[in-house]
Amino acid sequence: MTQEIEIGMGKSGRLCYSLDDVSIVPSRRTRDPQDVHTSWQVDAYQFDIPVIGAPMDSVMSPQTVIEMGKLGALGVLDLEGLWTRYEDPSDLLNKIPQIPDNQVTRYLQQIYSEPIKADLITRRLHDIRDAGVIVAGALTPPRIQEFYSTVLDAGVDLFFIRGSAVSAEHVSVSHEPLNLKKFIYELDVPVIVGGAGSYHAAIHLMRTGAAGVLVGLGGTAVSSSRSITGIHVPMATAIADVAAARKDYMEESDGRYVQVIADSGLGNSGNFVKTFALGADAVMMGDPLARASQAPAHGSHWGHEATHEDLPRGRRTQFSPVGDLKEILYGPSHVADGSMNYIGALKRAMASVGYVNLREFQKCPLIAAPYETH
Repeated sequence: MTQEIEIGMGKSGRLCYSLDDVSIVPSRRTRDPQDVHTSWQVDAYQFDIPVIGAPMDSVMSPQTVIEMGKLGALGVLDLEGLWTRYEDPSDLLNKIPQIPDNQVTRYLQQIYSEPIKADLITRRLHDIRDAGVIVAGALTPPRIQEFYSTVLDAGVDLFFIRGSAVSAEHVSVSHEPLNLKKFIYELDVPVIVGGAGSYHAAIHLMRTGAAGVLVGLGGTAVSSSRSITGIHVPMATAIADVAAARKDYMEESDGRYVQVIADSGLGNSGNFVKTFALGADAVMMGDPLARASQAPAHGSHWGHEATHEDLPRGRRTQFSPVGDLKEILYGPSHVADGSMNYIGALKRAMASVGYVNLREFQKCPLIAAPYETH
C-alpha cells in the first residue's frame, strides 16, 4: 500500500525512501559469517560475489575488467568510452584529476567527441576474453543499432543496455526507435537493461525478455540530473518496487526469474548491504571502485551524462584512494567509514540476521526512519 501526501492543494505525491532512510532489523537467529554464501547467477554465468563494475571510464578499463573477473565479480566495459575511441587513452585519463572544476566539463566534451571505432571495440573485447574471464560490454540505447553487430561478432557473454532512464517503449517522430523486445529476442546472449525507477517501468522491461533490470539512474555520486532535469529516484523505494515487479512477472511468465540490480546511491557498505535486503540480486558499483588504487582515472569519477555535447548532466568527483580492488571488495579494511570490505560487511549483516544466501536475505525485515539524523 503506497502512501500519498499532499504537496499542495493541486498536487499530491508518493512518500518514498532513500537507502539512508531504512535499516535492517536484527532477528532472533544468527549465523557464523563463514556459513554465509554470496554467490549469484545470470543465465549460465555464476559469480562468487554480487558485484558488477559499472561501465564507466573512471572505474573500468580493460585491465580492471579483467581484475574484477579474477576476483569473482563482473566488470563491464563501456563500449562508447575512451578505450574504444583512442588506441591508448592513458594520457587523457591521467590529465583529468589536474583540470580545474570550471574547465573539466569542456575537457570531457572535447575528448569524447572523438568517434568510436569498431575495430577498437573488437580488440578490447578480445583482450578480455583472452584473459579467461566473463566478457561483458555496455552500450546506451542511441548507439545500439550502430554497434551491436560489432559487439556480437567480437563476442560477449553478457550485454548491458544502460542509460539514465531506459523504457521498453521509446517514441520518436524523427527516427525509427529501437524495438527493445525484438532486439533482445534476436540476440543469443543475456541482456541486462536499465535504469528503471518504478514498478511499471521495470515490469515492461522484464516483458521484453531482459535477463536483468538495472534499478536507478546510475552513478548518483556524479550525476546532476536532479538539479538540471528534476529527475531523481529514491533508491530504497525503487528497489522494493522493482522486486515486486519481478515477483508479479514470475507469476505472469510461469516462473521466469529476472535479476534485479541496484545501480545508484551506494555511498558506503551499509547502503550496499541494504540493497539486498530490499530485494536486489546484485549491485552495480561505480564510486566505491573509483577509490581503488587501480582506478584508471586515479580517483576522478564521472559518468556518460557529464560528457553530453549539448546538456551535460553530470560532474567530475575526485576521490582519494583507500586501497586496491581486492581490499575494497574483500578487505581487510583499515578504515571505519564503510569504504572497504563490502563483502565482509554483507556477510556480517547476513549472519547477524540469520540468513545464509542472498535469496533468503531478501526476506529480511526492515524499518523506515526517514526523519532520523544519520
